Amino acid sequence: MIDELSWVYLLIVIICAMCIGVTKTGLPTLGILVTATMASIFPARESIGIVLPMLLFADVIAVTYYRRSVNWKTLLSLLPWVLGGLIAGYFLLYSIEESRPIEIILGTIILTLMALQMVKERYGQKWLEHLPDSKVFIGIMGTLAGFTTMVGNAAGPIMSIFLIAIALPKKEFIGTGAWFFLAVNLIKIPMYAQLGLITSETLFFNLWLIVPILVGAYLGIKFLSLIPEKYFQVIILILVTVGGLRLLLG
Repeated sequence: MIDELSWVYLLIVIICAMCIGVTKTGLPTLGILVTATMASIFPARESIGIVLPMLLFADVIAVTYYRRSVNWKTLLSLLPWVLGGLIAGYFLLYSIEESRPIEIILGTIILTLMALQMVKERYGQKWLEHLPDSKVFIGIMGTLAGFTTMVGNAAGPIMSIFLIAIALPKKEFIGTGAWFFLAVNLIKIPMYAQLGLITSETLFFNLWLIVPILVGAYLGIKFLSLIPEKYFQVIILILVTVGGLRLLLG
């Protein structure tokens, strides 16, 4: 697989691996840009199988570092809904060979949720303020997170909007997200393997990218400590918007 890439594409893949490290320890929504970039280098459907083990390795690093910064109540409330979303996403991948419809679905979902969050921030209507405490809201967000992570490794923006809505501090934000993605990505491994998206060839390719992921994880930890709390949400929301547009427009 490495032999088939030009040096330019190989360099881009290495940068993507570093960005995966950064996204797991510093800026979670950066991952959506990685997903879109990798899908432009490899066939989009196959690229999600290449990216998943990279994400899982970075998840282990993030959980190790932020192991005490986690909101278990939030994670447990999402779990049953996430499993439903994973199953729905599995059947969609099984039935659809083309990747473009999936990208459009993901982009539309992400931008819709982004618009909802912006309305909440701008106007603060009571019905929006009560969403984080709503079981319906938790169910919808959990299902969407499971679905989007299954079909495109693209649940970062969904989880970011959800964690912003429940107003978690930035370290707890990262730690809770790290545990969430470690759990769901472990569940996805056998499902992707069954779909033929993870093979011995893709796993060998992943081994070459361990060092860039480690470097990115270190940079993410250092970068997070430099971001003031009040700017953290703004940066996250900007990256969510860019990622959603990138998926929608192709």
